Amino acid sequence: AQPASGVPPARETRAPFRFDYERFRRSLRHPVRGGRTGEDPETRARRMKIKEMMKFAWDNYKQYALGKNELRPLTKNGHIGNMFGGLRGATVIDALDTLYIMELEEEFQEAKQWVEKSFDLNVNGEASLFEVNIRYIGGLLATYYLTGEEVFKSKALELGEKLLPAFNTPTGIPRGVINLGRQGTHPQQHFLYGMSWSWGWASAGSSILAEFGTLHLEFLHLSELSGNPVFAEKVMNIRRVLSRVEKPQGLYPNFLSPVTGSWVQHHVSIGGLGDSFYEYLIKSWLMSDKKDSEAKKMYDDALEAIEKHLVKKSAGGLTYIAEWRGGILDHKMGHLACFSGGMIALGAEHSTGERRQRHMELAAEITSTCHESYARSDTKLGPEAFRFDAGSEAMATRLSERYYILRPEVVESYMYLWRLTHDPKYRHWGWEVVQALEKHCRVEAGFSGIRDVYSTTPSHDNMQQSFFLAETLKYLYLLFCEDDVLSLEDWVFNTEAHPLPINHTDFKA
Repeated sequence: AQPASGVPPARETRAPFRFDYERFRRSLRHPVRGGRTGEDPETRARRMKIKEMMKFAWDNYKQYALGKNELRPLTKNGHIGNMFGGLRGATVIDALDTLYIMELEEEFQEAKQWVEKSFDLNVNGEASLFEVNIRYIGGLLATYYLTGEEVFKSKALELGEKLLPAFNTPTGIPRGVINLGRQGTHPQQHFLYGMSWSWGWASAGSSILAEFGTLHLEFLHLSELSGNPVFAEKVMNIRRVLSRVEKPQGLYPNFLSPVTGSWVQHHVSIGGLGDSFYEYLIKSWLMSDKKDSEAKKMYDDALEAIEKHLVKKSAGGLTYIAEWRGGILDHKMGHLACFSGGMIALGAEHSTGERRQRHMELAAEITSTCHESYARSDTKLGPEAFRFDAGSEAMATRLSERYYILRPEVVESYMYLWRLTHDPKYRHWGWEVVQALEKHCRVEAGFSGIRDVYSTTPSHDNMQQSFFLAETLKYLYLLFCEDDVLSLEDWVFNTEAHPLPINHTDFKA
């Protein structure tokens, strides 16, 4: 009924949500790019070398491939690929925060300008939910938090909304592929037909643990910045499904059906298909300022099962994490699994007593094994996977596992172990990688992966991966920085090395 005055009551208008960036910046405990000085000249010179490598990688991408996803440095052109649907500029988005942290100001402005003028989100095509999330959403969120420039926030939120239809499944566990076209297309279109292209191999249309388990950090920040709880609700639901489902021996298999919510087969790996799920458990707890106790418990329980069933020592005394196929161990470790040294050290740092000691030792041993995979190759770069069979240890035995595609996981662990122990060997090992990259991967117009790390006349794969700029060079740079540059007290890195802030809950504005 209208009031007597005849004037309809004013509708309640809620002020649009606005994230308080200034308050966030005041909550940080350290300047973003650090403030300490007094380091030795050698460390500074090494850091400057890594900065030069980043500038070289970026300049060549800009010259020959700007707007494409990656640079092909031998043929001096761009590569698009099919991982990101119709999205372009993966290298731009992945490089932004690294350029900023390295104080490559002019190059950062070039990248920002591309985002403002040319980064188109109205695209069609099937994209990997996981890759778009960790590279694009992660890169945009991190750059917003570092700079406060609204364009990065608005692009992240707009892209985040386009990912939501992937969660329209009976369990809410998202499918691996999302069509970025105008939404409203059939939400079921991939459901019955497996996962189209590179997901054709995912067991019978199942979702991959490392993919749906690696959304948590970014989606919480999408809710934080938009004031819209839907993003956080989607990932909290994934968490619920995973904490309820039965774990064989406490382990999480790699494939789960988004229809039934049960495991599709019992293959467990800390490498490829499982890796970042575990990483995001410990990092969710850290990002919540240690309030998310469910994440911490899931991490602790998973690590205990991994220690019990998968951690092995080779005849030659190397500690490694094997893969588990329905109870049968495969004694190989992938380069991707080498992130785990850093993860376990990060978790140990926040444990106490005997457990802390044991986990720090385990982290150091795994990182040392990964270093061996580099040291035992002729190029001093590590293979994609290495085995522990009679006769050969920490070496790739099959040709299909001998390549190195500029991956970051080994130097990532060096960076964490350096920060948490300050043992100089980690900087020494990191510098060996810099020298090997310069010698074997640097070509006339950028950096390229190589096809066989055991050959000193390497054949190049003609691809400068975007993660080389996002992760490999960033972790190497941070290894030679003071600890207050992107301090671990303020930031957690997403699995593409994009820094996301810890929610300092005790901060008073």
